[in-house]
Amino acid sequence: MLTLYFFGDTVLYSIGVINFIFLYIGSLLLGNLFALYFHVKQNSYSAVGASGAVMGVIFSAILLDPEMKLMFILFPIPLPGYVFGIGYLVYTLFGMKNQNDSIGHTAHFGGAMGGILLTICLKPMVIVNSAYTLTLLIATIAVSGVFLFRK
Repeated sequence: MLTLYFFGDTVLYSIGVINFIFLYIGSLLLGNLFALYFHVKQNSYSAVGASGAVMGVIFSAILLDPEMKLMFILFPIPLPGYVFGIGYLVYTLFGMKNQNDSIGHTAHFGGAMGGILLTICLKPMVIVNSAYTLTLLIATIAVSGVFLFRK
């Protein structure tokens, strides 16, 4: 929820309250549906939470303000938002592949994709305004996904 607090204003002020609620719930649903699809044959898999929705808000914020600077406590050097986005997508895809922890990587990934897609639908100008960031995120998903999940 702290993450939602930090990124929510950027999205809220850019797309409005109703669209923010739509983006949040849409990312939640897409994250959960993707997790269900990915783990449909794993009877012991269970998940709870709204982290997919929060990831949707984060990736929406990255598209709406691609030059935002992000820092981590352990790495206090400001990085552009798209660098964080690329790193997180690779980490999430790696976590989905390995499935050796109790983090909902599939819900995070589905929520991030939901945030990207819904932001494009709600504010199509991000295709032009954030073309570089969008291209990098899509390329990261494609290259990492093919590399990690090829048989």
